[in-house]
Amino acid sequence: MPNPDERPLTPPANPPDVAVEPAVHSLQTPLPLHTVLAGNRDRQLHLRHEIRVWTRDLLIAIGLALIIIIFLYQPVKVEGTSMAPLLSDQERIFINKFVYRFEAIHRGDVVVFWYPLDRSKSFIKRVIALPGESVEIRQGMVYVDGQQLKESYVPPQYEDLSDYGPVRVPPNMFFVMGDHRISSNDSRVFGPVPSRFIYGRAVFAYWPVDHFGSLSTTAEAQEK
Repeated sequence: MPNPDERPLTPPANPPDVAVEPAVHSLQTPLPLHTVLAGNRDRQLHLRHEIRVWTRDLLIAIGLALIIIIFLYQPVKVEGTSMAPLLSDQERIFINKFVYRFEAIHRGDVVVFWYPLDRSKSFIKRVIALPGESVEIRQGMVYVDGQQLKESYVPPQYEDLSDYGPVRVPPNMFFVMGDHRISSNDSRVFGPVPSRFIYGRAVFAYWPVDHFGSLSTTAEAQEK
C-alpha cells in the first residue's frame, strides 16, 4: 500500500543557462636562460665599448694639450723684481715661443730675451720703443718720438726720476725697460735688444695662484 506521505520524486527544474568564459592566463612564456645571458653580455660589451671610446678621446685631448704646451708654450720662473708689480720674484709664467714667427713685436709686449752681454742668461722686460723710434726720458717720464707714453703699469713708487737720451733705436732692435724702473737693468744700461735675441712673449701667470691670469697688456701700452 502506498505511503500517503511519500511524494514522487520530481527532477529539479533546469537552472538558467549562465555563460561561463574559460579562464585565460596572460603570463608570458619565460625566455630561455641562454637568451637572457646573451642580452646581458651585449649590454656589457656596449658599455665597455663606450668606456674605451671616452678613454681614447680623453687621452687624445690630454696628448694635444701636452703638445701645445711643450711646443708652443714654455714655463719659466721669474727671478728678481724688475717687472714688479706685474711679475714678482719666483713667479711662474708661460711664454709663447712661436708668436713672433707669425706677428710683429708690439710696444707693451712683455718679452723674454737672451741678455745681450751674456747669452747664457735670459731677461724679461717690456718693449718701450720700436725700430727707428726716438726714446727720451725726462724726470722719469718716457717720450717716444716726442710723445709721452701713458704708463699706468708703472706705480709712482717705482718711477726713476732720472733723465736719459734722446736715442734712436736702430733697425731690427727694440728698446726695453722693466716696470720697476729704479731696480731694472734694461736698455738704459745695455742698449736696445736685437730682434733675433727675443724668443718669447709672456702670456700667462700660473703661480702663485693669486697671480693666476693673463699677462696681456699690449693694448694699454700702445696708447701714447
